[in-house]
Amino acid sequence: MRVQTVIEDIRNSLVSSFSSIDAWFDKEAGVRSYKPQNGGWSINEVLEHIALTNHFLLILIDKGARKALDNASRVNVEDAVKDYEFHRDRLDEVGIHKSFDWIRPEHMEPKGGKSLTEVRQELNGQLERCLGHLQNLGKGEGVLYRTTMSVNGLGKIDVYEYIYFLAQHGQRHITQMHKVEAEYQAGASSTSA
Repeated sequence: MRVQTVIEDIRNSLVSSFSSIDAWFDKEAGVRSYKPQNGGWSINEVLEHIALTNHFLLILIDKGARKALDNASRVNVEDAVKDYEFHRDRLDEVGIHKSFDWIRPEHMEPKGGKSLTEVRQELNGQLERCLGHLQNLGKGEGVLYRTTMSVNGLGKIDVYEYIYFLAQHGQRHITQMHKVEAEYQAGASSTSA
């Protein structure tokens, strides 16, 4: 697959994922604050968690993008991308809620320290940063730096794969929010019956 096609696919995934996430901010307050029966997070907490996780992923993506661009000054990028393989199959699994056990670090758990408006603004800024990286790495430079990703045994992944991972992490939690909303609505309809 051509690297430009991969970049465009990642861009589309990012925009779709962030757009879907953003729509949750407009749900009624009762739906967003509802805590599921299993003790899981409310939608507000899930939104905060997505922004927190993105924050830490973007530290690695920012660093990787800088190093990839630095590496591009020393190698022929066209040669580097000739046989490029984007590992979509392994990364798509990240976007499926409960597809594997995922023990997240404590610093990525929601604490309620930011207002919903702040979380929404942060997510919008994160999307812009990701899109900026894709633009700056538009000739394939993103394949020139790889970092280890321990989640689901992914191993070394390049900057494009890290950005796609971020989009897929959002997808994972969109499914979770749908489940919370469905439980909320089922409870509301049973009390009104």
